[in-house]
Amino acid sequence: MVQDIQNSLQYAFRDPTLLLQALTHRSVSPSHSESKLLHNERLEFLGDAVLGLVISESVAEKFPQSSEGELSKIRAGLISRAALAQAARRMNVGAWLKLGRGEETTHGRKKPSLLGNALEAVIGAVYLDGGLEAARLVIRRMLEPEFDKIQRGKLPSIRIDYKTRLQEWAHQQGSTPMYRLTREIGPDHEKIFLVEVLVDGTVLGDGQGRTKKEAEQQAAQQAIERGQLLA
Repeated sequence: MVQDIQNSLQYAFRDPTLLLQALTHRSVSPSHSESKLLHNERLEFLGDAVLGLVISESVAEKFPQSSEGELSKIRAGLISRAALAQAARRMNVGAWLKLGRGEETTHGRKKPSLLGNALEAVIGAVYLDGGLEAARLVIRRMLEPEFDKIQRGKLPSIRIDYKTRLQEWAHQQGSTPMYRLTREIGPDHEKIFLVEVLVDGTVLGDGQGRTKKEAEQQAAQQAIERGQLLA
């Protein structure tokens, strides 16, 4: 089991007992044959702090044009129980948890709270075993799909409003962005819209999407990222 988990993490523990502790829920009976293993709450506490630091660092790096409010919103989405539970499911963490009888009978292996807590405990274990750099690499691999979805605008709850940001920049220049539909592709039920954005008659970006709004957001994002407009 330990080797399977390490393969999923892409990290080899020097002290495998830390990993086993991270996967041991407090519901495990003290009379259990592996009672010498402490449960994972202390590691979860540590992992939560390490996760917050690394995610804050990563968000600031990956979204250099975003405001403090936007960065806070993205970070909150990435460290939410829903996001952590999703990452834990991808890694099959539930199958490796050590649970007491009560949690087993109530399907604890599928509970988002238990999965998210266990993932934080694993992060804490990696930090103690290999230090901050090891934890940083593991966390970024764990949450890479979520970062990718944010950057592609696929998580509406934490989507960056590029149109508003481009408009604010243009207003500072005494202008207003104009969005122009250049093409529509496909049948009505699967139509793709192609849009370009212009400022003072110059095309700064283009985008496409299943709605005009989505295409405009993508065009605004490209305009900002191409020209580093907020730099």
